[in-house]
This record gives sequence, C-alpha cells and structure tokens, in this order.
Amino acid sequence: MKTSDFDFQLPDELIAQTPLEQRDASRLLVLDKGSGATRHMHFYDLPTLLRPGDCLILNDSRVLPARLLGHREPGGGAVEVLLLVDRGEKVWECLVRPGRKLKPGTRLSFGDGLLKAEVLSVEEGGNRLIRFEYSGIFLELLEQLGRMPLPPYIKAELQDPERYQTVYSREVGSAAAPTAGLHFTKELLMQIEELGVRICYVTLHVGLGTFRPVKAEEIAEHEMHSEYCVVPSDTAETVNRTKAEGGRIICVGTTSCRTVESFAEEDGTLKAGGRWTNIFIYPGYRFKVLDCLITNFHLPQSTLVMLVSALAGREHILSAYREAVEMRYRFFSFGDAMFIQ
Repeated sequence: MKTSDFDFQLPDELIAQTPLEQRDASRLLVLDKGSGATRHMHFYDLPTLLRPGDCLILNDSRVLPARLLGHREPGGGAVEVLLLVDRGEKVWECLVRPGRKLKPGTRLSFGDGLLKAEVLSVEEGGNRLIRFEYSGIFLELLEQLGRMPLPPYIKAELQDPERYQTVYSREVGSAAAPTAGLHFTKELLMQIEELGVRICYVTLHVGLGTFRPVKAEEIAEHEMHSEYCVVPSDTAETVNRTKAEGGRIICVGTTSCRTVESFAEEDGTLKAGGRWTNIFIYPGYRFKVLDCLITNFHLPQSTLVMLVSALAGREHILSAYREAVEMRYRFFSFGDAMFIQ
C-alpha cells in the first residue's frame, strides 16, 4: 500500500487550536468497524456505549514541560532547548535552536541561572547531548521553568498547561500528550467504573517521532520511531481475565493500543513488562488484544491513520473522516473523538 492511499482533504480551520472549556463536551463519532456505519454523539455519552465486564485501558504518561527558553553564556544569544531522552547522569538528548550556534562546549543558562547547562556533543541527525547543572529536583525545576511542547500544528499559546495533560496522568516522560485521554473527566471515569467496567493503566512515553511525517512511498518501507512503554502485572492480569470472561478490551488512544499489542502473545494473552517498542500497525495487521479503540482524528498520511485503518478498514476510515469534515468536527490534539467498535 502507498502512503498516498491514506490522504484526505482537511481544511486548516478544522485543526483545533484550543481545548473546549469542558473536556467531555467534545463530539464523538461512533464507527462500526464491520459495517462502516456511523453515529454522532458527545464524549459524555460514552458510558452508554460500554458494557459491564468491559476493560478500558488508559495511558497514564504525563507530559514533561520539556521546552526550555534561555540564553548562551557569555554573549546572551537566545536559545530554545527541547528535552527528548534522559540519558542519565544529568545528561539529556535534546533538540536545539539555533543549531549552528550550539556547538560542543557552549554554556547555557535558564531562569536567571537557576538551571545551567553545557553542550557535550552533536549526535547523528543534529540532536545535542546536554549536561544540566542544578541543585534540587530536576522535575520541580522543569515545572517552574519549562513550557509545554505543543504539537507543531497548534499555533495558539496554551492558557492552562493542565489542559494538555490527562486527569489521570502520573508517570512523567512524554514529549506530547496521549490526546485521546484528554476528553475524560474524573467524574466520567467514576461513572464508567460504577457501570462495572474495569479501568487499568499502561505507560507509553510519547516521543516527538509521533509527529514525523511518513516519507516513504510504500508504507512498509517506513521506519517507525521507538518509544518506551510498560505494562504492569495487575493490568496484564485484568486484561487476561476480561478476555477469558468475554469482555471487550477498549484502548484509549493509539499509544495504549501500541503498548498492549507490543506485549501480546500470538494467542491474545497480554504479558507484563517494560521495553522500547517501534511497532508499526497498518492494514493487514491482526490485532491480538484490542477489540475497540477510542481515538482522536489524525493527520492525513500519518502512521496513526494507518493504525485506525488496520482496525476498521481504510475505506470505512476515509469515509468517516470525510463525514467528520463535512460536519465540521475538530481535528487533532484538542479536537473531537472517535469510538471504533
């Protein structure tokens, strides 16, 4: 299959720039993966689509306020550093701007000297290894000095950083939010639990590779980025018990989906563990654990459109997306949601 097979027309004005005031007021397009039939609801209607004995899997990763604005020392030239991967010993792999100015040995300062740093080396691809110098707890400094690394298609400044976090986020480490979870409120989750739906958690730390376009003409030639993910033992036990009892496994977001499918045995059993995954799910893939998916609307020709097409069929997805465009659904991170069942 070709990357161009997953293209569709999306007017720029449908890319949501800000979140809705109420998280669960977003619209919900319900897609039957077998027939392609659609229904239009709101996210607060989700409990009516769930059954006692179902299992909802959430990604509890929390976005790191990983965008640091500072200056070079001496000289004072402005710099922007985006933390990507913690390499240990206070060293991070980072994206930097302006690249040509940040050579090995360059000294940096952030927040009036609260945080200082030195560029150690230039990696293949242009990323920098940077060693930070500080007293206290690094994550607390980041909460104080860092900004949210919003996706490149969002131009508006975010007024409340917590709106780019899920209400259940706890494991810090993502460069971008697992956005399907942004629609949940604590009250909605309580309502779902009271229905008899099991709720459990996995962790996948979303990398910036999630925004990397597919450049290969043939999708099978695309090289997928790697992200670290964890399936706790209690989650694996709950999922396996749910499947044995005939309940549905409903993943919230493509990150939860990719995590459970990365740890799935051929017979559909879910294993516990933690490791890096570069699983690439596209049409022809046989899902081993997942039954249903809650997800946002994705970029044309992206790996995420390919993933939802693997679940519901390319024609069904593109037809549903055309319908969503016609009905002025909001797209991407702060946009509306889809329930594929």
